[in-house]
Amino acid sequence: MKKYLLPKTGNFYKANLHCHTTYSDGKKTPEQVKALYKSLGYSIVAYTDHDILIPHDDLTDDTFLALHGFEMETNEQKLWEDQPKTCHICFIGLEKKNLTQPMWHRSKYLFRNAPNYKHLVKFDETLPDYERVYSSEGISEIMQTAREKGFFVTYNHPSWSLEDYSNYMGYHGMHAMEMFNGSCIVSGFDDYNPRVYDDILKGGERIFAIGGDDNHNSAPDNSRRSDSGKAFTVIKAKNLKYRTVTKALENGDFYASEGPEIRELYYEDGNVYVKCSGADRIVCNYDIRCAHSVFANNDIPVTEACFKINKKAKYFRITVIDMRGRRACSNAYFVDTLAD
Repeated sequence: MKKYLLPKTGNFYKANLHCHTTYSDGKKTPEQVKALYKSLGYSIVAYTDHDILIPHDDLTDDTFLALHGFEMETNEQKLWEDQPKTCHICFIGLEKKNLTQPMWHRSKYLFRNAPNYKHLVKFDETLPDYERVYSSEGISEIMQTAREKGFFVTYNHPSWSLEDYSNYMGYHGMHAMEMFNGSCIVSGFDDYNPRVYDDILKGGERIFAIGGDDNHNSAPDNSRRSDSGKAFTVIKAKNLKYRTVTKALENGDFYASEGPEIRELYYEDGNVYVKCSGADRIVCNYDIRCAHSVFANNDIPVTEACFKINKKAKYFRITVIDMRGRRACSNAYFVDTLAD
């Protein structure tokens, strides 16, 4: 029986799920961000300014969807110059009307331009100020609280954050983590994170992998140091309506990429089938000591592959690597959900 891992029907929409504007520490206005990303072929931007949930529904039209969200950071109790570890998490509202910011503090945790917009934030005035705690328990509480309040929760750029196995293995409640963070990669940080993803999966969490630019737009748009268009998420959905797209996020109907396209992905009779844009190789990885690869034939790119799934594996995931070394990464698929 054929099971489509990316939906058989629908449209592919290019999305940036991590974005900063002049509402916090970005250099472009929300309108300028929309214009730039539309010029780069995007249909979706999640506006996730630091610490303030501000909707930009006025930017949504027939060809562009503005998702609303925010990014929250929790730091070790050290001075910034002493290199504290930090945990950054993005939250995207699953419902268009979900505009109440959880875990709000009336006087702390705002920086750069965010204090100028705090009067626009809606929060539950009956709740006390939320104090952030940098610990496994404190960060898990943040993730789980936001999830319960109707937000899609992503764990961001562990390399830039100086976090390691001892930190992220204690975090519970995320929907996804960043496989790619474009801004960090452009800046020189190793925030292509397959090892972190596998660690969290092997630890028992069933989460997805996204790509996001984390754009601040400090460099010129046409320069190699530009942090726009470097890492993205391709979502397959029936249309560009708000809830249709966020349901696709909840279902894992997407992949993360730096450039290559995964055009078809399905499972049948113990095999996974991949069709993609021209690539140097297509790789299947598992949770066990096993991997499979299909390579281009000299200068002729490979555009499809079939892998027999190892029966001892709990999950597999697909990576497409193009001739420039850029990657597209599928979510992990657990074999116990794919039984024929």
